[in-house]
Amino acid sequence: MKLVYTTDQNPPLKKNLVYAFQQLLAIMAATLLVPILVDGTGTYMSQPAALCGAGFGTLFYLFIATRRKSPVFLGSSFAFISPLASAVAFGYLGIFLGAVFAGLVYVIIALIIKFTGSAWVNKLLPPVVIGPTVALIGLSLCGSAVNNLNNTAAGSYNLVAILVGVIAFVITVYASTKGSKGMKLIPFVIGILGAYVLALVFTFIGRSTGNQAMQLVNLSAFDNMQLFKVPRFTFLGMFGTYPEAVNTLSNPAASAFADGVVPENYTALSGIITLFVLFAPVAFVTLAEHIADHKNLSTIIEKDLITDPGLDKTLLGDGVGSIIGSFFGGCPNTTYGESVGCVAITGNASISTIAIAAVYCVVLSFFDPFVCFVNSIPSCIVGGVCIALYGFIAVSGLKMLQPVDLNDNRNLFVVAAILVPGIGGLTLNFAHITVSSIATGLILGIIINVIFNRRNEKTTK
Repeated sequence: MKLVYTTDQNPPLKKNLVYAFQQLLAIMAATLLVPILVDGTGTYMSQPAALCGAGFGTLFYLFIATRRKSPVFLGSSFAFISPLASAVAFGYLGIFLGAVFAGLVYVIIALIIKFTGSAWVNKLLPPVVIGPTVALIGLSLCGSAVNNLNNTAAGSYNLVAILVGVIAFVITVYASTKGSKGMKLIPFVIGILGAYVLALVFTFIGRSTGNQAMQLVNLSAFDNMQLFKVPRFTFLGMFGTYPEAVNTLSNPAASAFADGVVPENYTALSGIITLFVLFAPVAFVTLAEHIADHKNLSTIIEKDLITDPGLDKTLLGDGVGSIIGSFFGGCPNTTYGESVGCVAITGNASISTIAIAAVYCVVLSFFDPFVCFVNSIPSCIVGGVCIALYGFIAVSGLKMLQPVDLNDNRNLFVVAAILVPGIGGLTLNFAHITVSSIATGLILGIIINVIFNRRNEKTTK
């Protein structure tokens, strides 16, 4: 769609505050979910701290690394859930050190690209490869959207939840397509808040009648709410602020290892090596998704981000942004498809909007009522809105295939090599390393394309 605001344009401040709040809502659920999945006790991983870290990481990416040229938000990365769950055993210092290793992989690759150039990226990832990969990113998230829509976390199938989620989606679509010019720029705010009011009505009816299925809003999230609360920052844990949490890298005798037993040959060095093996390989896997997200965003804003500001700059921003994010909240960051989808649907690519959303994250991480409100939003509403977000990501990838000749079987096989393993969930496991289905499909697609389409190019010449 045609952009309403380009990267260097600033919407009026009052409107921009609302647009930024929409970006915040788009990335909020995933950013806050990662620390819960890693550490449900909240001892080492904190939701508000992860939110604050995402904000600071994004600000570095926007203003220092990419110099206001790439409009995307960095949030907690799901790819690092398994390494983080293992790193918890090493305490706050171990969690942060793991993120440093992951970030340094990006930084090193960025330095290599700076000296070798990024032309090889376009040759290695032409539209026939990157298009289905972007589509795969959106399609791979469909299960998450449907699970949220079904309210699967509540443990039972719930038609009321599905109804409210579908209404959230319909409101979002109406605001985006039939609404006024102002409504078209904030469809997610309207969709989420409109459905939330309906969910509240169902919840109060359910509580008065004793119907559990209708009690969608988690009102218990507001229990023990304070006006302001300092998040459990990772760097404070490293300095020993929280006595119940131990850094096993420096004090293995008081270890929090999962099996409760410290290995006899444990040393600080062995712990560091373990963390490197856990985190560094995952960074190579997420590299493919980083490139795909920026290729997708390039088509939306009609500027090639791989060349300007350059892949080296975006990788630097992602890598250092992950280190900054983990310093505050423990979670390495990554570019968010939800943010890209929000830019695509609203046509607002303003850097200032993303920046204000990042500032919101930092400020609101100290504001407990907001964190409680977000935690009270029914998952079905998130699922309904994500139908639009993830759908746009998938469609963006399919649009990249328009210049590709799909009458040529060679191209069809490349697309098949990416989509089928990716959608089917083919993963590769090597000890502590898991190559995601998206990365597996992309690797296979690149191999097929290099072997057959390169030969086809030579034959054509």
